[in-house]
Amino acid sequence: MVTELLAQKLVEKLTLCLYKLQNVSMAYKSVSLLRENTWVFYSFYLHCSRALTVLLQKTVCVLQLALKGSNYAGLLERHRIHTKNVEHLVDSLRNERIEVRLVKRREYNEETVRWADAVISAGGDGTMLLAASKVFDKFKPVIGINTDPERSEGHLCLPVRYTHSFPEALQKLYRGEFRWQWRQRIRLYLEGTGINPTPVDLHEQQLSQEQHSRAHINERFQDQRSDISGPHLLPVRALNEVFIGESLSSRASYYEISVDDGPWEKQKSSGLNVCTGTGSKSLLYSPEEPKMFFSVREPIVNRVFSSSRQRGFSSKVCVRSRCWDACMVVDGGTSFEFNDGAIASILIDTEDSLCTVLLEE
Repeated sequence: MVTELLAQKLVEKLTLCLYKLQNVSMAYKSVSLLRENTWVFYSFYLHCSRALTVLLQKTVCVLQLALKGSNYAGLLERHRIHTKNVEHLVDSLRNERIEVRLVKRREYNEETVRWADAVISAGGDGTMLLAASKVFDKFKPVIGINTDPERSEGHLCLPVRYTHSFPEALQKLYRGEFRWQWRQRIRLYLEGTGINPTPVDLHEQQLSQEQHSRAHINERFQDQRSDISGPHLLPVRALNEVFIGESLSSRASYYEISVDDGPWEKQKSSGLNVCTGTGSKSLLYSPEEPKMFFSVREPIVNRVFSSSRQRGFSSKVCVRSRCWDACMVVDGGTSFEFNDGAIASILIDTEDSLCTVLLEE
């Protein structure tokens, strides 16, 4: 058994090395470009009826934003900057005779990813996380472009200079003047009685103004797989982090935790966070390292509940829920119901690594 595992790891490393040697440059023919939705788009979507004229839509949107203390002119300016930079990306790609499929959040799916040789996100870190969430091919590159460097950090994106000089970035990619970075991701297994493996898109939920708990209830009744009890591999991978806790933040989260197949420990806290090297900038460990860092938020320690391991590195974390209305949130955008009896196994598999590139400043 040990020999087979070693042989498998050797094959994986040889495959990876061969890929790097054969792809010292990037000369792809098709790209899916995922663009971020700005606050102006969200405001029109939430507050304006399509039956209204464009002028009335704008008037309603301005009034609604003013009631919230927001500046429509400022938001519109950020929207224009973002749109201009997206157009710059599209033009740069098409000038190199690359076929571009420009998609928004609701249009971005597995078929769009399969069609493309590479995926580019146009926005900030959140857009990059969304782009990565649909990519399961470890050899398909995902590249982030920060389309508004003044308002977005863009930690996962290329250096900000390439926002306005994307043709230069393309030439460096063609010449092989970059380094592959294989960011490790977390995979999740869910098991237990009456579990619901159907994800809820928190961004779509925000657009519908639906309560978090009600969104999970609706998904439960719509999906017939909610009776699955065995280990179920969830259809997402976490590039940044996984958070487990009660949906109502003022309520303590009650669960049992086992680290690296160790003994189970009952805990109460404000929640549990498990992150990768990508999602833990303050820890300064490489995104390519196949390990996780877990941390317990505000643990409650008394004669009943202990917290012997509040934080640390691990290769596997198992959590058994004792919560009433809890959720397991992946990269802040996808949520799974995680109530009493559900068990989550959180681990890293190198097969899930995300292919990204590093360009020099």
